[in-house]
Amino acid sequence: MNWISNVVRPKIRNYFVRRDTPESLWIKCPETGQLVFYKDVEANQFVIPGSNYHMRMGAVARLKSMFDNQTWLDIGVPEVPLDPLKFRDERRYTERLKDARGKTGSNEAIKLGLGKLEGLAVVIGVQDFDFMGGSLGMAAGEAVIKGLETAVGKGTPFIMFAASGGARMQEGIFSLMQLPRTTVAVQIMRESRKPYIVVLTNPTTGGVTASYAMLGDVHIAEPGALIGFAGPRVIEQTIREKLPEGFQRAEYLKQHGMVDMVVHRHQLRPTLANLCRVLTKAKPRAPEDSLPVPA
Repeated sequence: MNWISNVVRPKIRNYFVRRDTPESLWIKCPETGQLVFYKDVEANQFVIPGSNYHMRMGAVARLKSMFDNQTWLDIGVPEVPLDPLKFRDERRYTERLKDARGKTGSNEAIKLGLGKLEGLAVVIGVQDFDFMGGSLGMAAGEAVIKGLETAVGKGTPFIMFAASGGARMQEGIFSLMQLPRTTVAVQIMRESRKPYIVVLTNPTTGGVTASYAMLGDVHIAEPGALIGFAGPRVIEQTIREKLPEGFQRAEYLKQHGMVDMVVHRHQLRPTLANLCRVLTKAKPRAPEDSLPVPA
């Protein structure tokens, strides 16, 4: 009787308790330690209420928050060799790709969409940090190039949401070659005289900041975003000096002329729409109260 009471019953009780409380039910704010209900954070565009800490945002959620009526056309990306170097460390590269695709629901780290932003046609690219750290490999490089080419072909602005830890080491030199390739595509976009706007999110580092992420006509950063090439710890160890407070954060970069604006996520949509109108000389959007009333 004691064995049933002391061993079997607690195990059964713990089993049902785990099922009733999923791990994703609550989110802990990295800044304050506050526990917040996941649905509340999701409804607030993944900004923690109270602290205003900007959590990472997935590619699909980001596109929904930008396009009118949360609708857009997905832009296909040319296929590339899956594992050109047959790379393996602790696991096969193909296995890591499979896990990343299952986790994010996307085939690669960058997702592209064509749609309307407050009535203005735009192409938007979103880099998803949850896909292998948003690393830049051949497929991601092709996605950036395809997004820029589509914007040139359609005559629209291109908005790039950058979030990355840098180049994808599993693809070696093929990954590094995406830096000059994307840079050339940005130059073609510039020659078309259409706006290229970059939104730097947390974190944007490595080879991405050495290429397309820092070549925009306008650079916007989300509050608190880490932006740089090497991380602050590496820099401190290299120069053997203590870095200034807030070094490589969005607000610090704005003070020192590296980014143009630091914009709260709730204000990104109208800010981007206004920039696109100004840079394309489009007609201002009519105020809601001046729109014609249907008969």
